[in-house]
Amino acid sequence: MSDPTPFGPLAGLKVIELGQLIAGPFAGKTLGDFGAEVIKIEPPAAEGKPGGDPLRLWRMLHHGTSVWWQVQSRNKKSVALDLKDPESRDIVRRLIDEADIVVENFKPGVMEAWGLGYDELARSNPGLILCRISGYGQTGPYRERPGFAAVAEAMGGLRHLTAEPGRVPVRCGVSIGDTLASLHGVIGILMALQHRHATVSAQAPKGVGQVVDVALYESVFNCMESLLPEYSAFGAVREPGGSALPGIAPSNSYACVDGWVLVAGNGDSIYRRLMHAIDRDDLGLAPDLATNTGRVARVQEIDAAIGAWTQSRTVDEVLAVLQAAQVPVGRVYTAKDIAEDPHYRARGMIERITTADGLALDVPGVVPKLSLTPGRIGRLAPALGQDNDSVLQGLGITAPAAAPANPKPTR
Repeated sequence: MSDPTPFGPLAGLKVIELGQLIAGPFAGKTLGDFGAEVIKIEPPAAEGKPGGDPLRLWRMLHHGTSVWWQVQSRNKKSVALDLKDPESRDIVRRLIDEADIVVENFKPGVMEAWGLGYDELARSNPGLILCRISGYGQTGPYRERPGFAAVAEAMGGLRHLTAEPGRVPVRCGVSIGDTLASLHGVIGILMALQHRHATVSAQAPKGVGQVVDVALYESVFNCMESLLPEYSAFGAVREPGGSALPGIAPSNSYACVDGWVLVAGNGDSIYRRLMHAIDRDDLGLAPDLATNTGRVARVQEIDAAIGAWTQSRTVDEVLAVLQAAQVPVGRVYTAKDIAEDPHYRARGMIERITTADGLALDVPGVVPKLSLTPGRIGRLAPALGQDNDSVLQGLGITAPAAAPANPKPTR
């Protein structure tokens, strides 16, 4: 059975999730992890098509469903409705009339074409907060271009930097542009909720809602640190730095006998401790290397010294020496390293669930950690249309018999 007990700081808020894949649904997942009721609208199965969010079939599957789905759609309900069908859109409109938040990540203009634009929705629900995530935003000359996170990462400046100098730009390994946009969306939603609380009046009993307009490329660009100011002030175009942190030294990945470590020895006193620990006081006490400016000028020499020391040692040996010297250092983790790490377990960052079809599965825990109103996994990811019956009956609509209730996760 699902756990109906309200929890978290967002308990009592109703969210309608209209998006698919990553950007919109990750925002919905984050809200659900902290107690919001999240109703995910998915396309029903049709002739030759399985229906549902395509993420259900992405990457590695168990009994026909992605294990990624178990993370992305936990703490959500699934209602299968075809948004291309006018009657289904009318049902969605009725759900939105009772909602606090809508999250969507369609191409700009699609919601308006369906009669679900904000102006129309706000007429019957003026307190509604509509979070819109798209490639380029709801305005501007690029608004109608299709926008995926990979392109947004390129336009936002990230892809140019994620490469070895002179080599092809690479992705960071996950769809970071989608996730950054999702988190910006959640931040915007929470700020809009605060504004709504502050505008409660006799004329606006729920307060005044608004649109949160999130562009994928802007979310990436917002995290690009000094990229633009350096160009504006000095005409400097920051170039790829590989695994190093250009302009800050030493901070890099170094090869060991059995893996890689990341060493961040870029504080002045940390640098001296690092050089002493690897028996290179000649570099550690050199006057011209006492500050970051001097170290950047000789970074290749410093990196070579650190690399020569690590390459004849195991990762564990390097960690033991540098941790004893109070130098920030860490293993470059694989999934296996994460699964076996006691700190992840102690912080509740690995939780064990059992899916509806009996698969025992480790999944990421809930972040951030709140001391008084923590989030949790109260409900497993739903089967397609699992909650049609209960949700539609709440609107007074007769629905087909529901799928079996979503079980409470066991740990």
